[in-house]
Amino acid sequence: MSRPPGHPALAPFGTTIFATMSALAVQHDAINLGQGFPDTDGPEVILEAAKQAIAGGRNQYPPGPGVPELLAAVAAHQQRFYGLDVDPGSQVLVTVGATEAIFSTILALEQPGDEVVTFEPYYDSYAASIALAGGVRRTCVLRFPDFAVDETSLRAAFSERTRMVLLNTPHNPTGKVFTRAEIEFIAQLAREYDAWVVTDEVYEHLTFDGAEHIPMATLPGMAERTLTISSAGKTFSTTGWKVGWVSGPADAVAAIRAVKQFVTYVGSGPFQPAVATGLGLGDDVYADLGRTLQAKRDLLVAGLREAGLAVSVPRGTYFVIADAASLGARDALEFCRELPERAGVVGIPVTVFCDDQDAARTLVRFAFCKRDEVLREACRRLGSLAG
Repeated sequence: MSRPPGHPALAPFGTTIFATMSALAVQHDAINLGQGFPDTDGPEVILEAAKQAIAGGRNQYPPGPGVPELLAAVAAHQQRFYGLDVDPGSQVLVTVGATEAIFSTILALEQPGDEVVTFEPYYDSYAASIALAGGVRRTCVLRFPDFAVDETSLRAAFSERTRMVLLNTPHNPTGKVFTRAEIEFIAQLAREYDAWVVTDEVYEHLTFDGAEHIPMATLPGMAERTLTISSAGKTFSTTGWKVGWVSGPADAVAAIRAVKQFVTYVGSGPFQPAVATGLGLGDDVYADLGRTLQAKRDLLVAGLREAGLAVSVPRGTYFVIADAASLGARDALEFCRELPERAGVVGIPVTVFCDDQDAARTLVRFAFCKRDEVLREACRRLGSLAG
């Protein structure tokens, strides 16, 4: 063939870092603190609801927008936690995880040459999705250790070609929860440049130390220009179910549905009613999710510090960012590739989430959504490098 296979927009991306590092974890029998998935299951009532759905015959194609009880549950969730009025029939779309929601939303709203403002480090699918849509990525750098928004840098990322702001809060990989002042400034710029705001809020219930998650759609005048994305995987420790959703203005949701129908059509049939059950669980269940993870965060932060690493203490998500320079790291990617063999631990180099490589040259992301004994052993192994 005169032209090799593969989409040219994906040429810079190669194999995802998560596949690479997970393979190294298996090869070296290493503790995998790289990929963000728990090593325990979520609430039993949700698992049982999925079993009942399977036994009850809900194993064929679900409706395109999602099963009615999940659409209603998402709308009720938005009202219950944030006071947002969402019509389940026209303003909610169920997707195969949040990643599909992000991809379909970008394809629905972007045209070639349009610019997307996002924050780096960024979740790796953002860059690939923007590239496949023919968009142009413009970033504002969040810098270790506080990862605060630099208003001058953010304003400079906007232009007359800005079509969308892609905001992830609580933020992967940094664990940052954007403050109200930061959210309001982003909203101000979105209104000024007439841009959509697409928010990835999959860690919305996993915040610590009293940090408040503020959905962009709750700010005055923002509901009509905001698409809110979330999922069940992180909240309920069911990452393999791949049940996500997007909510927002009806015309935008319809445009996203038009894309989504040609991507997966539908998915996760028996898991959708189970997730609806989960969204209706009591406040005590949601509170316990945060308390449990905060204790794990504290365990890993203390262990990393004892191993000699400088750490940014996250206020949300599954992740801690540490500076591995004290362990001899000069390049995070090289360090992480060697780490499984040297110490039997897997982390993710933050540089893979960045355009500005120097901003994260020696930074490594570690996941703490693991059993306590696993976290302790990982810290012990990392400590051996400092010796």
